[in-house]
Amino acid sequence: MRIVGVMSGTSYDGIEVAVGEFRPDGDVLVMTPLGELSVGYGSGLRNRIAGVLPPNRVTIEQVCVLDTLLGQAFGAAARRAVDEIAGGRVDLVVSHGQTVFHWVEDRRARGTLQLGAPAWLASAVGVPVLSDLRTADIATGGQGAPLVPMFDALVLGGDRPRVALNLGGIANVTVVGPGRAPIGYDVGPANALIDAAALRWYGEPFDAGGRHAAAGRVDERLLAVLLAEPYYAAPPPKSTGKELFTLQYLEEAIRRSGATPGPDEVLATVTELTARTVAAACATHGVEEVVASGGGVRNPELMRRLAARVPRLTTSADLGVPPQAKEAYAFALLGWLSWHGLPGALPSVTGAAEAAVLGSITLGREARRNPPGRLKVGSQDVGGRSTDTLGGHER
Repeated sequence: MRIVGVMSGTSYDGIEVAVGEFRPDGDVLVMTPLGELSVGYGSGLRNRIAGVLPPNRVTIEQVCVLDTLLGQAFGAAARRAVDEIAGGRVDLVVSHGQTVFHWVEDRRARGTLQLGAPAWLASAVGVPVLSDLRTADIATGGQGAPLVPMFDALVLGGDRPRVALNLGGIANVTVVGPGRAPIGYDVGPANALIDAAALRWYGEPFDAGGRHAAAGRVDERLLAVLLAEPYYAAPPPKSTGKELFTLQYLEEAIRRSGATPGPDEVLATVTELTARTVAAACATHGVEEVVASGGGVRNPELMRRLAARVPRLTTSADLGVPPQAKEAYAFALLGWLSWHGLPGALPSVTGAAEAAVLGSITLGREARRNPPGRLKVGSQDVGGRSTDTLGGHER
């Protein structure tokens, strides 16, 4: 199968698309990466996404409009991938959608919402689309996140203790090792607070190259307040998102700290927060290597701070998977599993009562056939006498 994975993460800076070809070889699934592309969100669409995120008050009209616009954007990106990477032929598209809310209450996930109406992708590409991948795991008692650990566990194996680290808006880890089931969970913010600070103080969507953080010094009073967040001490399984780690959250932490850091100091501090919380999580599991991916890999200041605190830091590129596109390939894998009726979530990661087959299918043009020419309404009695009705007349 050739499968297109379409991913937009919590940083909502654009759409990552990857095309993988999957071929079973005994009990091994071989994935051949065919290529990937990135499509940035225009400022208008990015502003619409920001406008529906907590703590903003939102109308149903805003949600409906954004759901449609995102579906159209995802469809156009998937169509480009089919034409430019896959030679015009794919079998399935998997769309993660854009997460706008992840409902967690009393440490339990109650629901989740990803926008990007899948019918627009099915119309653009013409093949089935798998979407809404998180809800099935939540319905069986899981967190619905993270889902990439299935990909990580299959790629890394369990021969030695390693962590697959994703640095998106939220940092999440997958821990594998000999003699234990894989575990994975959201650690805390990766780029969420960095991006929020860059936008607030510089009007920039992210700290390009980590230059602002590199120019500043860590404010220890602010860092202490941020590190006191109860979420870090909670045991897995757990998940979080931008519902918690917002600009308002950061501004409140600054107020409570009594500090008056400048913009570069704020950026240095939240970058250090990501490095410390990720390193602490890795130390808990005694891993020998951390394999990083996600947009944060392109932040050299964040990677420098991480490298100083973990045993060995590499990226998924060493495994043949481009760091920026790893999640898109991971969701393509989940599509292959769901298409074959196989579970895509790991209960040891999400805490679900059972492993769930993920997603809902929206059929494409290729599934369409002519409808029946007529509808006959009726029933059959016990003696075989027909009581069919046509136009209101019994016969």
